[in-house]
Amino acid sequence: MASSLKNLSDFSHIKVQSASGLRFAIVVSQWNAQVTGPLLNGAIDGILNHGGQEENIDIIEVPGSYELISGADIALRNGDFNAIICLGCVIQGETRHFDFICNAVANGISNVALKYNKPVIFGVLTTDNLEQALDRAGGKHGNKGEEAAITAIQMAHISSKY
Repeated sequence: MASSLKNLSDFSHIKVQSASGLRFAIVVSQWNAQVTGPLLNGAIDGILNHGGQEENIDIIEVPGSYELISGADIALRNGDFNAIICLGCVIQGETRHFDFICNAVANGISNVALKYNKPVIFGVLTTDNLEQALDRAGGKHGNKGEEAAITAIQMAHISSKY
């Protein structure tokens, strides 16, 4: 597997725009907090390290990954944000619940983006186990929260241009 060979959060090959003046909402799941906490920290660091300001970041905590959809919708309905970052973690269990939740969350987040014509970033880990999730939440494969922040910055600039 290619991901076992590298840190997936390497941005050295792209020019990341400045986050200065951009407003972000980070909608984060409280479920699997040992994973979503580091994802949140990575997203905040990603924004701040690229010129963003703390006062331009709103954090909205929701119970689980399924509720990321409503959280993003509420943020865009009530706030003036350049991009929304959705962070969550769904770990495979013994039932098909994993499949239903992952599918619903992916579709729901994309529907919110289309509804408001704003970038809504999918920063949801869908892993086989906790170890894989931790590896992607600041572990050996980088931090998907930071990746989501970089994506939000880039997409906010694209959205404002076109």
